[in-house]
Amino acid sequence: MEKKVLVIGEIRDGALRNVSFEAVSAAKTIADGGEVVAALFGDVICEQSIEMIHNGADRVVKVEHADLKSYTTDAYQQAILQVLDIEKPEAVVMGHTAIGKDVSPRLAVKLNAGLVSDVVAIENVDGEPVFTRPIYSGKAYEKKQVEEGVVLATIRPNNILVLETDSSRIGEIRSVQVEIKNLRTVIKEVVRKSTGKVDLSEAKIIVSGGRGVKSIEGFKALEELAEALGAAVGASRGACDAGYCDYSLQIGQTGKVVTPDLYFAIGISGAIQHLAGMSNSKVIVAINKDPEAPIFDVADYGIVGDLFEVLPLLIKEMKSVAVG
Repeated sequence: MEKKVLVIGEIRDGALRNVSFEAVSAAKTIADGGEVVAALFGDVICEQSIEMIHNGADRVVKVEHADLKSYTTDAYQQAILQVLDIEKPEAVVMGHTAIGKDVSPRLAVKLNAGLVSDVVAIENVDGEPVFTRPIYSGKAYEKKQVEEGVVLATIRPNNILVLETDSSRIGEIRSVQVEIKNLRTVIKEVVRKSTGKVDLSEAKIIVSGGRGVKSIEGFKALEELAEALGAAVGASRGACDAGYCDYSLQIGQTGKVVTPDLYFAIGISGAIQHLAGMSNSKVIVAINKDPEAPIFDVADYGIVGDLFEVLPLLIKEMKSVAVG
């Protein structure tokens, strides 16, 4: 059955996050031949609106307001609810990101709607969307369906295949004015810690280190390999607790959940808490001197050896391939 689906796009540092395009692709499946409308919120969002059209959206609703320049729960919730009241979609899709995880349950409460979070796959069954999501830290999967009312879904980055970009696509871009009032939080300044050139949550390749890296100096070799691969750098909680790197790099049950195409687990034993954050990676390469390390149980490729001997060889080889 055809549906109108609203996609909440996400902009960071003036650029659309890739999960916004994945959300459009997911919305196409849910719409089942219906209309996909993208909603963008921020300060100046003209170029991003065109980009959403080129990547599959049929229309774009842009909401430009000074209070939306940086994300705050109150401002975005008010703005999104007003757009929903205008568009009246049957479903709403957004990324399972820090913003999506914060605002989606609030919208669900306000709309008295069903919310399916952390979706990794969508299929249509008799014209209705069925969502697949991981449970028990990724050990099993469940299928969920919202039986009535507006459907809300957040999708895990790097799981839904994006549509092919078509720069010839055209669609209506409409500005909507919203009223934002009684804000309890105002962003005065945003100070970010640099976690690398590549966004960890959307990275296609991740080079991750654990306690086996042994020091801050040891992590520099990981950064060198990541640079050669165009990858992001991650870490286990053990490495973060030991002070080898910042907690913003932490991957696992109490850190970020990632699903890259290629994941290097270097000096990581494979504790269940870490596996919860990366076991769904498409290809896992483990380097550890302990042949009994649990990480080898989930790895597609394993190298048993001293990482301080293996890494220089790997870096040299990757650099030669890049040059070649």
